[in-house]
Amino acid sequence: MTANSSVSTASTALPQDLEQGRMPAHVAVIMDGNGRWAKRRGLPRIMGHRKGVDTLKKLLRCCRDWGVGALTAYAFSTENWGRPTHEVDFLMTLFERVLRQEIKEMMAEDVRIQFVGNLAALPDTLQREIDRAVTMTQANQGIRFSVATNYGGRQEILQACRAIATQVQQGHLQPEDIDESLFSRHLYTANISDPDLLIRTSGEMRISNFLLWQLAYSEFYITDTLWPDFDTDEFHQAMKAFQKRDRRFGKVNDSEET
Repeated sequence: MTANSSVSTASTALPQDLEQGRMPAHVAVIMDGNGRWAKRRGLPRIMGHRKGVDTLKKLLRCCRDWGVGALTAYAFSTENWGRPTHEVDFLMTLFERVLRQEIKEMMAEDVRIQFVGNLAALPDTLQREIDRAVTMTQANQGIRFSVATNYGGRQEILQACRAIATQVQQGHLQPEDIDESLFSRHLYTANISDPDLLIRTSGEMRISNFLLWQLAYSEFYITDTLWPDFDTDEFHQAMKAFQKRDRRFGKVNDSEET
């Protein structure tokens, strides 16, 4: 999604040094560095957020073209309410405007958009735009685009625990019925596969309360590049790094047993 309609819609071919069969099915991104990007240029922080939206749209298209089936973006955390009021207000307005402007394009590009987080705390006008976008795109079969908005990993786990505890209390569940599969079905991401790869920009070495349960076996890729400067070349480097990883999920390769 973007506030700038000039972003190219051209397709991008998969680079020859990447293997289609080893592309991650689901990529998650922590889009860090918008404010610093703007500050370095003597611009207001909101300009960094605008530029960051353009970057996200380019990445979404690149994921689609390269065969990545799902992209989840950390757009607004539960902790972000602590930012200056004018910045929070701008972000809410930006989310709403972008959704309204981009819905036709998402339909044309077969994007299925959904939102994860405590959406009830968002402004009513934004909630209406979210409902509209989700409803209009729910039958689309292309890339699944999940936007984490007013999202917090600890809060997500707590609400899942409360929901399960209530079912036990009411006699609908027994404690021994609770397993990973059941717990996952009570998360915001119940119908989304866990990410294969987490990308974080701006060099920060933490996950900032993002997808705490879902990232258990994800690969991490950290880059010093600020989010507004994260382009196709940067994503290419992330994919090359991912394809070099040996994903054992706690097991041992046959070659290591001998």
